[in-house]
Amino acid sequence: MAKILMIEDDKDILKTTQYVLEKKGYNCITAFDGIEGLHKAKNENPDLIILDLMLPKMNGYKIARLLKFDQKYKKIPIIMLTAKAQESDKKLGFQTGADEYMTKPFEFENLLSLIEKQLKK
Repeated sequence: MAKILMIEDDKDILKTTQYVLEKKGYNCITAFDGIEGLHKAKNENPDLIILDLMLPKMNGYKIARLLKFDQKYKKIPIIMLTAKAQESDKKLGFQTGADEYMTKPFEFENLLSLIEKQLKK
C-alpha cells in the first residue's frame, strides 16, 4: 500500500489522521515540524504528502516549493491541509506546489478521496 507522509504540528489531528489512514491500509509516516518533514520527505520517498502550512521551524509553502523545484521529488503529490482558508492562501498554495488544497476542519471521507485521486495519477 502507498506510503503517506503527514507533516502536522497539531498532535491530535496528526494522531487521528494517522489512525484513519493506517486503518485504510496506508503506511503513514509523521513529522511535527517543517525541518523534520522536509528531511523525511527526502529520505522516506513517500507516495504522497499531507502538508500543514503553519509549522514550526519551516512553513509548508517553503517545504512544497523546495520539493516541487527538485527533479527528484517534484512528482510527489502534495495535499495542503490547513486552517488558512483565504483565497490568497489557496492561490499561494497552488503556486508553491500544492496538488490539492483542503481547509480545516475537514471530513476524513473528503481527505481520503483526494488521496485516492492523487495516487491514481
